[in-house]
Amino acid sequence: MSESKVSQTTIIVGAQWGDEGKGKITDFFAGDCDYVVRFQGGNNAGHTVIVGDEVYKLHLIPSGVLYPNPVSVIGAGVVIDPKVLLSEIASLKGRQIEPKLMISERAHVIMPYHIIMDECLTGHQGDLAAGSTNRGIAPVYADKMYRHGIRMGDLMEPAIFEEKLTKAFSFNKNVIENAFGTRFDLSFDSIYTEYLDYGERLKGYLADAELELYKAYREGKTILFEGAQGISLDVDHGLYPHTTSSNMAAGHASTGSGVGLNGNRRVIGVTKAYVTRVGISPFITEQTDDNGERLREKGNEFGTTTGRPRRIGCLDLVQLRQAVRVHGLTEIALTKLDILSGFNPIRICTAYKIGEDNYTEMPASLEKMRQAEPIYSEVSGWEDTMPKDIDRYCKEGYDSLPDTMRSYIKLIEEEISCPITIISLGPERTQTIIRSGN
Repeated sequence: MSESKVSQTTIIVGAQWGDEGKGKITDFFAGDCDYVVRFQGGNNAGHTVIVGDEVYKLHLIPSGVLYPNPVSVIGAGVVIDPKVLLSEIASLKGRQIEPKLMISERAHVIMPYHIIMDECLTGHQGDLAAGSTNRGIAPVYADKMYRHGIRMGDLMEPAIFEEKLTKAFSFNKNVIENAFGTRFDLSFDSIYTEYLDYGERLKGYLADAELELYKAYREGKTILFEGAQGISLDVDHGLYPHTTSSNMAAGHASTGSGVGLNGNRRVIGVTKAYVTRVGISPFITEQTDDNGERLREKGNEFGTTTGRPRRIGCLDLVQLRQAVRVHGLTEIALTKLDILSGFNPIRICTAYKIGEDNYTEMPASLEKMRQAEPIYSEVSGWEDTMPKDIDRYCKEGYDSLPDTMRSYIKLIEEEISCPITIISLGPERTQTIIRSGN
């Protein structure tokens, strides 16, 4: 592993359906940064960071919290469940980590009625559902667009909070009871009191985060933006309607943080060496055979947030091409390459066959995606890598990797026209290779 370097602005984003290993890659660079910023999503996302024997599972707080230097920022584009956030803070403090945390006053608050609404919507949407985690994400973003959402700063102002809650509570109660016929037992007074208390407990972290980040950016401080989930879940560019409710393209780092980014920036797309998915949607390269089950067990592919078994598939280069294009990726971080060890041959999807046509780019049509079949190329696999092999590879660098492993990497680079500069061969910080000059 060579010394990590960051640009003044580095954006780390998911190039698949989430769960790609963004937490590890963020953690790898975060120690060199002044700020690490979450800019979208909520506690439906989960990032796992492993440091030695310690495993940290983070849902709202940026992965940089494990270092003493960077300030961890939860930006305006994030939606926050205060109860979950307080639990996460308490968990870190219980492990002797005092979070250097800043929360945007403009971030919206997930309320109890959002979670009930989420459960109602999941039943209503049927086959068009996204496979929601039922954390209230879609309803809170909907209330934001209806313009009766509640923001973190409102919890500091009892009169404003009461005024907004009156409108939002009434609206959601009417929809839940009358549109969905679901019982609504929540109490306005208890929610009002409970959430004012959350605001009081979190007020030391609240700030004009956008102004603080702008000043830091102007001063040349290093800022790392940590995306959640992946491009195929983006509400505009993902496989709609099987998506989440926020934009996770790298360009949204500006909107979700309030910092207008100019000039050069490093945009790192994180992808597994294969594909995983939690939730409902067409999955073109899905493997439901013994190889898929082997990959799931070997890669421990169970959701950080839900614990649900992840669906498993071969690497999809049609999906990656879209990630390169929409994110504006400057490079790729390839994770879990070690998990493919022992599989031979290894298949990679290079295009889709839909009817009589071949597609190398992702179609917008849901019907076409339902009909799509993968077109595969095959490469030779490599023997199972042992821990001692991984240690040697990471110490000696890229050229020490097996020829077949490097051929796999080269094929990906050639097909998607984007360099793979970071290779992860395990969950720990040290199990990482940085390529230079490629």
